[in-house]
Amino acid sequence: MTQNIYGQVEYSGRYWRITCEPQVRSRLKRVFPRVPQSAGHHIELLASAENSRELLWFLQRYPMDMSAEALAALHHQADQHFEMERSLAELVAGRRELPPFELAKPAREYQRFGAAQVDIRGGLLLADDLGLGKTVTAMCVMAETKNLPAVVVYPAALPNHWPEKLAEFLPNLRVHHIRTGKPYPLIKQPRQRLPDLWDSLPDVILVSYHKLRGWAETLGEIVQYAVFEECQQLRNPDSEIYRACGYLAGQARLRIGLTATPIYNYGSEFYHVVNPLVPDCLGDYYEFLREWCIGTISEKPKLRDAEQFGAYLRREGIMLRRTRSEVGRELPALSKIPYEIESDGKVLASITGDAVLLARTILASNESYKGEKMQAAGELDQLVRQATGIAKAPFVAEFVRLLVESGEQVLLFGWHREVYNIWLEKLQDLDPVMYTGTESPKEKQRSKDAFVSGESRVMIVSLRAAFGFDGIQDVCCTGVFGELDWSPGVHEQACGRFHRDGQLKPSQAFFLISNEGSDPIMSDVLGIKREQIEGVRNPGEHLIERRDIGESHLRLLAQRFLAEHGASAPAAKPIPIHREQQLELC
Repeated sequence: MTQNIYGQVEYSGRYWRITCEPQVRSRLKRVFPRVPQSAGHHIELLASAENSRELLWFLQRYPMDMSAEALAALHHQADQHFEMERSLAELVAGRRELPPFELAKPAREYQRFGAAQVDIRGGLLLADDLGLGKTVTAMCVMAETKNLPAVVVYPAALPNHWPEKLAEFLPNLRVHHIRTGKPYPLIKQPRQRLPDLWDSLPDVILVSYHKLRGWAETLGEIVQYAVFEECQQLRNPDSEIYRACGYLAGQARLRIGLTATPIYNYGSEFYHVVNPLVPDCLGDYYEFLREWCIGTISEKPKLRDAEQFGAYLRREGIMLRRTRSEVGRELPALSKIPYEIESDGKVLASITGDAVLLARTILASNESYKGEKMQAAGELDQLVRQATGIAKAPFVAEFVRLLVESGEQVLLFGWHREVYNIWLEKLQDLDPVMYTGTESPKEKQRSKDAFVSGESRVMIVSLRAAFGFDGIQDVCCTGVFGELDWSPGVHEQACGRFHRDGQLKPSQAFFLISNEGSDPIMSDVLGIKREQIEGVRNPGEHLIERRDIGESHLRLLAQRFLAEHGASAPAAKPIPIHREQQLELC
């Protein structure tokens, strides 16, 4: 009996192009719901390992013509997916022996497990709890010479973390720190004045996210293993940094992203963080939005079911997340204490005129002024948040002074330079030190050393610089948030500076909140964003009740400001103002 042939399959290297009979094409679209559902004579299917395996299964029922090269590629891709699934299942079941990963200080078993999963999956989002040693997990992979050269991409605020850890755990590796944004030879040249270059390529190359923009193509030619420290930096796809990271990741054989807080805002950011680490595992962005999210791109899409999405990432080996209790390294409790604090009403009154104009612009119903509305929203956010911080600043300083006089060392978190200046003036007798975006790497290190040695009892830390650095937990168990951030992940990272592995005392984080300005709205909005990350990281742990306020937080801020100052808003759809506020942070 002659076998029916229902069409033809061609291979382009990235896509399977399938031309087939209409009834078969209809069935194919049901098997692959991510492909375009519109009418057409052919279908282009992303040639991922998973898709290739399912296409091979489909062709058993509906045979199609293929070249020998395309058929071989299809079997190879399908076999890769089968082998990956089998190896991952054996690893999870404990039937696969963990590689030794020989470091100067032995890695813990759960750290070796994470490194083994990177080798099996090819890419991994490692979202372990803060302080569980994600850096060590990433370094385990570097212990095997086949994975070198490795490129570590780090935030500019963390210039010293990786050199310190590599010297501690892999002192025999040759490490080079990229010094400029313009590429130069990585093999030592005559008269080249760089002490950490040799006659062959370095084993590990450290480069900041900003400098990678100029180095991506150069490093892409040599990279075997790419590490993205604090990989929530990847969440903005419209930047040169993201494109540079995507290119480097695409050239690497192995990739890992390290962060306890994969996103800072809404769940759709997960796609941009995950996709460079495990390319195409979520399809393209529009497929991801259709299958996993609610809302449009302009409305900041949210995950439809964060717990289900998190379970999928784990099941497919895309994300690995362990809590302290799961690995037996629980810390003394962290108490999160909202504390209402006074503020200077005159400061907020001084911005009323400008703020009212901006608020009215934001709330205007005319859709033809979207650009002006966006600009006004940014300006209102900056104006009111800074004024709120300044209005609270003297009272925050007095609160910190009381803590220091009771014997505590304090990390004081803020955002605006004008607020820092008030804190520095009010606390000058306590010799506060700074760890913000302004200090050089050497100045940051001196500040940290002075705080750890006890020379200074207060360290002022920028909210967005509060990730990655270690060692503070040895002397400090108290953090004070003198200003708030819109994103709960920022607060969690800040808490992780003192509430991390090695902390022996119960820790406390004070959130100092004014009942005026931006604080009430910010504390409300943070509850929405919190759920988006918790459902993915910790399914089954309903840490907060979902509260969708349905409008942009800056529109809420604008409406609240007008209401509190007796100013009329332009005709627009009313926005509910929440009078009962609950702090749900960190």
